[in-house]
Formats: sequence, structure tokens, C-alpha cells
Amino acid sequence: MTNRSETAPLLAAAPPPLSPRVIRREVVIVLLVSLGASAIWSIVDIIGTLTEPGGLADSVQSMNTAQAEAERPWYDLTRQLVRLALAMAPVALALHFLSLDRGNPFRLIGLDTRRPGFDLLGGTALAACIGIPGLGLYFTARALGLNAEIAAANLHDVWWAIPILVLAALKNAVIEEVIGVGYLVTRLRQLAWSPLAVIAAHALLRGSYHFYQGFGGFIGNVVMGAVFAACFLKWKRTGPLVVAHTLLDIAAFVGYLLVAPHVSWL
Repeated sequence: MTNRSETAPLLAAAPPPLSPRVIRREVVIVLLVSLGASAIWSIVDIIGTLTEPGGLADSVQSMNTAQAEAERPWYDLTRQLVRLALAMAPVALALHFLSLDRGNPFRLIGLDTRRPGFDLLGGTALAACIGIPGLGLYFTARALGLNAEIAAANLHDVWWAIPILVLAALKNAVIEEVIGVGYLVTRLRQLAWSPLAVIAAHALLRGSYHFYQGFGGFIGNVVMGAVFAACFLKWKRTGPLVVAHTLLDIAAFVGYLLVAPHVSWL
């Protein structure tokens, strides 16, 4: 007679916890293919800007630029969509690593549909609290010559400009909040970092990959990073952060596209 225990399906064993050494190596890899690389290039860019004639006061940083000539709008659109899609690869990598020892990564970092009302309302409130002072900081830093001029949307006159800018805003939000907050904060807490140290680390990271904008952009994003990291530690959700970040970037990108041609102060 066959023993029942020999034929019964085996329960999948829980994965062993990752060692601190493995977690640290993993964090370095994820950051070097995403926000960490952006931070390095941003610092290189600000050094270049500060050492060129005119410095920050005469510098213009262009975002969301055309990918092809104006005579080939469909090719430009194709390149824009491919660029946006490939930018999600580091996000997938971070979520994959979290899934190896922590189960469902979307549920773990609060990027699911369990609390849609909280995510939408909380994100909208965060966007208002961050966006209005942030705009004031930008104009103050520009007036003092401490920030580059930010040209937030530089696309040709095409019908798909606004949809692409909305997708770009969503892309930025997902990359920065999933990797920079959800993934990084989770891993640093596993390494027994204190909440204050986690908040400081994320704030400095967020500020550093915005350093290309100037000192105003750096300071503003350090503050934003501290607020977002603290909110994640309290709420255990990146949903509101993604909503807030998306709204902020939509306002910046689409607002610039619509307003800049008609005013001189942008």
C-alpha cells in the first residue's frame, strides 16, 4: 500500500529570508539601473552647468522633447511610446525582487485596488500641499539665479502631445514611487534602518536625481522626498504617492505646453 504522505502534494516551502548582504547587493543593482544612475548623471550635469558661461541663471533644461523631426509625427509617436514602455523595465525588476521573498509585491507596497478612495483623495491632497509651495520655490530660485529654467514640454504641434505628456507623468510617478519609495524603503527597513534614516536616505536620493534643475529643484525634491517617505511609512501604500506625483507632473507638463507660448515669465 502506498503511504498517503508520499502521494499528497507537497506544500511549497516559504522562501528563506534574504541575508543583509544579498539585500544590499540587490539594492545597489536596482538603483544603478534606475534612480541611482539618474542621480549620478544629474550631478554630472549640474557640474557642467555651473562651470559653463552664464551658469544656472542662463541655463535651460528641456524635458519631454520630440524624438524625431516635425515632418515625421508618427515616427516621433512610435519613439515616444517605446521610450515610455522600456522605462518600466527597472520597475518590473524591483517588483520581481520583492516578490522573491515577500509575496505579492503590489500588495506589499500598497499599489493595489484595496483602498481606491483613500489613494485618490490622499494623493490629491498631497499634490496640493507639495505643488503650490513647490511652484513658489521654483520662481524664487529662478529670481535668485539658483535654478535653471525648466522647459517642461518641448513637443511638436501634434494631436498626441497631451496624451504623451500624461503618460510621461504617470511613468515618472511609477518609477520614482515604486522604486524610490516602495522598494527602497521596504528593503532599508529590512536592513533595520531607523525610520529617520530611511526618510533621510530617500529624500537625498530624490533630491540628487533632480539636481540637474539647480539648487531650488534639489531642495524642493528633498522636502518632497521626506514627506513621501514619511507618508509611506505611516500608510504602507504607494498608491497615494503615485496619484500625487502624476497630478503634479501633469500640471507641470500640460500646463507648460498650454501656457508657455502665451506668456513671457515661463
